[in-house]
Amino acid sequence: MPATATHTADVLVIGWGLAGLVAAGEAVAAGKRVVVIDQEPRSNLGGQAWWSFGGLFFIDSPEQRRFGITDSLELARQDWFGTAGFDRDEDAWPRRWAEAYLHFAHQEKRAWLREKGVGFFPVVGWAERGGYTATGPGNSVPRFHITWGTGPGLVAPFQAALEQAEADGRLTVLPRHRVTALVDVDGVVTGARGDVLAPSGAARGVATSRETVGEFEIAAGATIVSSGGIGGNHDLVRANWPARLGTAPETMITGVPAYVDGSMHAVTAAAGARLINGDRMWHYVEGIQNWNPVWPEHGIRILPGPSSVWLDATGARLPVPLFPGFDTLGTLAHLRATGHDHSWFVLSQRIIEKEFTLSGSEQNPDLTGKDVRLLAKTRLGKGAGGPVQAFMDQGADFVVRDTLDELIAGMQALPGGDVLDPAQVRLEVESRDREVDNDFTKDAQIAMLRSARAYRGDKLIRTATPHRILDPKNGPLIAVKLHVLTRKSLGGIETDLSGRALGADGSPIPGLYAAGEASGFGGGGVHGYRALEGTFVGGCLFSGRIAGRAAAAAV
Repeated sequence: MPATATHTADVLVIGWGLAGLVAAGEAVAAGKRVVVIDQEPRSNLGGQAWWSFGGLFFIDSPEQRRFGITDSLELARQDWFGTAGFDRDEDAWPRRWAEAYLHFAHQEKRAWLREKGVGFFPVVGWAERGGYTATGPGNSVPRFHITWGTGPGLVAPFQAALEQAEADGRLTVLPRHRVTALVDVDGVVTGARGDVLAPSGAARGVATSRETVGEFEIAAGATIVSSGGIGGNHDLVRANWPARLGTAPETMITGVPAYVDGSMHAVTAAAGARLINGDRMWHYVEGIQNWNPVWPEHGIRILPGPSSVWLDATGARLPVPLFPGFDTLGTLAHLRATGHDHSWFVLSQRIIEKEFTLSGSEQNPDLTGKDVRLLAKTRLGKGAGGPVQAFMDQGADFVVRDTLDELIAGMQALPGGDVLDPAQVRLEVESRDREVDNDFTKDAQIAMLRSARAYRGDKLIRTATPHRILDPKNGPLIAVKLHVLTRKSLGGIETDLSGRALGADGSPIPGLYAAGEASGFGGGGVHGYRALEGTFVGGCLFSGRIAGRAAAAAV
């Protein structure tokens, strides 16, 4: 094996996702020499954030005010803490991070991004609507701001800063460097060592080999771990699956590339860092198999409007308030109790045209490409958008038929469809349809749908006018088989408000910092048990900025 390659830096950043890019940029801006490493080829610069929808959580933003939304720090705090449900001793730092992040989202966050050239789609989305009481989980108002350019648009300014620093000789990027250990000298982390992997020309997101061609060691005054979570590693997901969510699914699809493997968690723990809240995780129940996959078991999440009828695998309608887009983990827990790994949406062509958006930068060419003409056609025109239509035409989970009997037969023909009760499906859909003939109803989903349409943004581009799904003029009928889609780790490396990794006794480990999903987006779990959405890439921005500044100040 070749001799070990050695490098030195003031600040070492492990992982070049959004948090790592931000941290590296802050350290360079402070005049420090920075090395950034990652186990993947350079085509993956930007990490998981590049694939994201780019949703950002702001409080009392100009976009909200233009749509008549009254928001405040107090209301957002009520929603965040009601959603997080902090109840553990180890939630002490996550609580502090939550308070700090709320102030960031209310004050500096938007202006900071605007200074970097990041823009936002004018219509604010309403994610995680809750449907409980005022102190329960969910967003009381729309807060989901879509980045103009989606994930790539959010990554771009931080990537540009990295590349400029690299060109200036102030920063070094080392692809295909996989850390196997953090270097510890008398209790101080002084860098990292590991394997150099074989070069790869693989496209972004495609799984790569782990063939080793050398070793490396990097000495650094401060080391920042920003290596992401565990969502691409189903074994780790199952190992950490909490009993409160039922049993782990036998079959899942994957919402992140295979390199989101959680490997740095064990490495960081071996250096003395404390991992907390590993049983808190964020997986979606509206996953569909990608007809054109990039990574293994590649799934896409439907970002649904509130009108589709949601049935479990047997055909029974989900209980109040588990409607599309209302309570992700509440729905996951309910569905896990059914004993089946899938569920169903039943809807009309009219609903899919207005209410179906697919998560991911590559599934939204209008927003990602900043194409105003395509945006108008896709969001306001007739017919389903191109990416949605592609799934209708080629997706393994879509059934499109003219009559309910034909639709049910198509559902039964898919794997797992044998447990579907046709009489129950008919009862649920026909009963729901009878409730839309009046402006008042006892059906809570229809009532919430009408409430949603009181918000101009929803009425304009997000929610269909209430109608009978079985009326042929609204057809054809559509059924979508839904899978559990792995995505985010809500726990991770415990950190203080300077991003310093903490040991078992609560003391900072000298020289070691953490940011992004590796740190539970701050503190080891800033979201608690549940998230409000738009807070994942935002958490990477915030924790990366804090860790980068603190690490630079310490060396």
